[in-house]
Amino acid sequence: MNSTTSTTAPLAGQDCKRRGTRSPQQEFDTVFAPDRRRVAGARRMTASHLRLWHVSESLTADVVVTVSELVTNAIQHGYGDIKLRVQCNADCLLVEVSDHNPAPARMRPVHDEDTRGRGLHMIDQLAQEWGVSNGGFTTWAAFGFPVEPPR
Repeated sequence: MNSTTSTTAPLAGQDCKRRGTRSPQQEFDTVFAPDRRRVAGARRMTASHLRLWHVSESLTADVVVTVSELVTNAIQHGYGDIKLRVQCNADCLLVEVSDHNPAPARMRPVHDEDTRGRGLHMIDQLAQEWGVSNGGFTTWAAFGFPVEPPR
């Protein structure tokens, strides 16, 4: 599904934000302590908002997995509070997770016997593109055309 992936400059994620200025945008953000118990709440909050925004069930599932993986990475590898922001407009849906660690998220090679380290590989397959911005503090994933037509 992924056409281009960037793990450095967030050109596509920034483009997604710029396109959002042409159409009404819905968004939410939240900040929470780096506690593993917060991952389930982040998934539920995201799924609830996406249902309100009429995002398809299949895309909602992909976005919820992405939120889960990015928040988990921020808890495991980040510092300080974690910020989750999800933005949606007629052109794209953007997920951003920020923490206070300037070391950028990056994919590492994984082997069949590894039990960890597959999160960014999953995001790479689910999102149109993903990357890091804000000096390494924010990891983002962009998804295209998330809104179903009105019924």
